[in-house]
Amino acid sequence: MRMLVTGATGYLGGRLAPRLADAGHDVRVIARDAERLRHLPWSDRVEIVEGDLSDADAVGAAVQGVDVVYYLVHSLSADARFEQQESAMARTVAAAARDAGVQRIVYLGGLHPDGPAEELSPHLRSRAAVGDILLASGVPTAALQAGVVIGSGSASFEMIRHLTDVLPYMPAPRWVRNRVQPIAVRDVLYYLIAAAGLPPEVNRTFDIGGPDAFRYGQLMNGYALEAGLRQRPIATLPVLTPWLASQWVNLVTPIPRSLAVPIISSLQHDAVVREHDIRDWIPDPPGGLTGYRKAVRLALKRVRDGQVETSWQDSPVSGAPSDPLPSDPDWAGNTVFLDERERPSSAPPERVWRVIEAVGGDNGWYSLPFAWTLRGWMDKVVGGVGLRRGRRDPNRLAPGDALDWWRVEKLERGRFLRLRAEMRVPGRAWLELSVEPGEGGGAEGGGSVYRQRAVFFPKGLAGRAYWLAILPFHGVIFASMAQRITAEAEQDRPAAPRPDAVRATEPASGAHGAGQRAARARAAGGVRVRR
Repeated sequence: MRMLVTGATGYLGGRLAPRLADAGHDVRVIARDAERLRHLPWSDRVEIVEGDLSDADAVGAAVQGVDVVYYLVHSLSADARFEQQESAMARTVAAAARDAGVQRIVYLGGLHPDGPAEELSPHLRSRAAVGDILLASGVPTAALQAGVVIGSGSASFEMIRHLTDVLPYMPAPRWVRNRVQPIAVRDVLYYLIAAAGLPPEVNRTFDIGGPDAFRYGQLMNGYALEAGLRQRPIATLPVLTPWLASQWVNLVTPIPRSLAVPIISSLQHDAVVREHDIRDWIPDPPGGLTGYRKAVRLALKRVRDGQVETSWQDSPVSGAPSDPLPSDPDWAGNTVFLDERERPSSAPPERVWRVIEAVGGDNGWYSLPFAWTLRGWMDKVVGGVGLRRGRRDPNRLAPGDALDWWRVEKLERGRFLRLRAEMRVPGRAWLELSVEPGEGGGAEGGGSVYRQRAVFFPKGLAGRAYWLAILPFHGVIFASMAQRITAEAEQDRPAAPRPDAVRATEPASGAHGAGQRAARARAAGGVRVRR
């Protein structure tokens, strides 16, 4: 069949699209930014179209000739209007699918209790409303409803993992006593794929879940056992409201507050399977549904092996800047603050690039780790993503990847990397790292030239005051970063994750120190401000 997958840049859509192609289907994906998909290993096996689900013309063109539409889009925005926006997108897709003669819509929503919609959290309420719109579209719809999804990189799993890893004793809200029925991501994908083949008379919701139902606190201790940790004592505190709990999760895990709020607000009710009708239409996966402990074990193995296929990290951050960096000629008339540095290196460009592409995460930022950590904590306190979001692959990046508090905006592998800041700052910020062959060309003896540029567009007086306040620190941090990156490249060793970021700034000695001292003797670059 011909399939259209929406949400292909998301956690489940990014896993579903290649599996549909593997099953022999003709797959089309729609995304607001097609470049985020073109680098993926399966991109040459699908048709990529660019468009927004709020654009009726773009959606109408995308559904032409399609048999099945997968609706896997859900906003985690804190914007008060997100429910109306989600419903409007669902109506746009529903109308386009009906007009194009689509045979089936498959939607993934969330488990929720019966009762008035007003009692649900805004995000559960929105998911239920989207399901109702699609079911009323006139196109046969299978609205699958799942609870906590367990898989490497899922936000729910990562929240459980980091809370359990960090806290030997857990003061917790009352909702840790609520019952939940987790489901392994492999089983969710199995149901999504199989639902495409349902007969046309099927137009309804289906609850899906794994074989186990637990209290949420038991999920954390089940994880502890699989991770080789002692079980955690858990004490429920009635004063921990969903808002306070989201602040706590924001501080002790990499999950930012903008993502923690909808996750936690959705845990205020039991989330268990109330009917098992799916078995009348789709048999259990071969070998049966995956138990919770096994799902955790499989997820941990993928994390350890660096084989996380998709991750919550790749989701857009609510409130973060999303505009691309304007080209230089467009800066005329605007206030722009720049920190530009250039360093020659005896290392060939490919070795310098290897270090550039490995920055961040466990590899660190090659300068004053304490300062970076402090800035990360400051960002977490105000609800930003902080530094602990890390990166999925320790050595390779791709457009759209999350990298600590940055997002990869542009990548020309081997030459240029542009990162857009997603931390909370009064303005918009970018960091560019690039390398070019030295005077001798790309040969081993020609060396290279490393360039580094920080760009900041201030917003109002607060933005200007912010830049001036951090300017003295930039003089140290960015100079050290440029010097350390070139020195690391001159070591002639592959970039690989180190136990912690501090090793990137340990005092140099021996041959490494001599290389650094030689590097210091060369130009250290400079700072300029342009208006």
